Amino acid sequence: GLFSMLDKTLAIILAGGVGSRLKPLTNDRAKPAVPFGGKYRIIDFTLANCLHSDLRRVLVLTQYKSHSLQKHLRDGWSIFNPELGEYITPVPPQMRMDDEWYSGTANAIYQNLYMVERSEVDWVVVLSGDHIYRMDYAELVKSHVERQADATIACMEVPLEEAHAFGIMEMDSHSRIVNFAEKPEHPRPLPHDSEKALASMGIYVFNRQLLLDALRRDHEDAESSHDFGHDILPSLIISNKVCAYRFGCETGRVSPDHYWRDVGTIDSYYEANMSLLEPVPPLDLYQRDWMIRTYQGQTPPARTVPGESGTEGVFVNSIIAGGTIIAGGGVNRSILFSGVQIHDEAIVEDAILFNDVTVGEGARVRRCIIDKGVHVPAGETIGIDRKRDRDRFHVSENGVVVIPKHYRFPGH
Repeated sequence: GLFSMLDKTLAIILAGGVGSRLKPLTNDRAKPAVPFGGKYRIIDFTLANCLHSDLRRVLVLTQYKSHSLQKHLRDGWSIFNPELGEYITPVPPQMRMDDEWYSGTANAIYQNLYMVERSEVDWVVVLSGDHIYRMDYAELVKSHVERQADATIACMEVPLEEAHAFGIMEMDSHSRIVNFAEKPEHPRPLPHDSEKALASMGIYVFNRQLLLDALRRDHEDAESSHDFGHDILPSLIISNKVCAYRFGCETGRVSPDHYWRDVGTIDSYYEANMSLLEPVPPLDLYQRDWMIRTYQGQTPPARTVPGESGTEGVFVNSIIAGGTIIAGGGVNRSILFSGVQIHDEAIVEDAILFNDVTVGEGARVRRCIIDKGVHVPAGETIGIDRKRDRDRFHVSENGVVVIPKHYRFPGH
């Protein structure tokens, strides 16, 4: 049955992403470890998918600035039982095959080939730790096995004008992929809908032996960039049966919400967070049958308290994590992670404040992301005077100001 199928499946999460377009949030952490939504980190969504999909053998291939990610996995995800052969194991580059870091998505797995060989599985699911979505991978594996595919690619429909950023595929009437182009200049639309194209989500299922063979072949190829989309999949489509699995059309244990985000830039990251504040958010963090798990520190409850001036501490349409105190300040349309303090007559609007940020008396903070541990001095303004912000901080294309972790304001 399904359970024995999943028992013979290994999940590999590629979590080495540098996330250079997310700087300065990725100055000290890998992209999958970037905080999201008031209490989570980006990788929690993929890990929660594995947990709810009953995939209990998970390797997380880490690389770039992996300390906070490793710590998060240890503290929040040491939940599987090794005695039953279950694990979530971070795997840093071990230089077993090459004396260098991972040079591409395929090379990352190639360097850990012995773990795939040793794992005694029949199927390998390859995932990315950078995306925010819910998906029942059990359905994906089931469809792969039922169709007797050699490989299966999860895909979703994207608007044609965005298609150049993805691997775009064409399939025949039996869902077999007949063409795959990585980031094409002129993407082919769907046969029945000229406005959309079929994009790879970077989620793959392989028969184990096929994956081993393909990775070895790819490694021998000096011309290859060792990337699944660029190198491995196009050649497999010619030689093997590669099927498409449609995201959001699945039955299964998660109600389809068609939500999938790659929060690759500061603006897309900011928008994805802010959309959680909509009356009916596109992503439901309160869905009881598919909770997103994370590391939870022991914090007291959040509270508001009047400030010394007698001003009430208020928050409107905001997400407030545990341990946060709004002491006479006002918070509107913002996301506050745990341990944030907002002091008397300070105003916070349209902002994302990471753990342990303090906003001093009378300060005004708007349309910004403030990384961990920053103390905004009394009377300071952020997001009010554009030129002043640009001189000091990174400001995104859409005008979101980002203050890096542990930034110290001059004179404080």
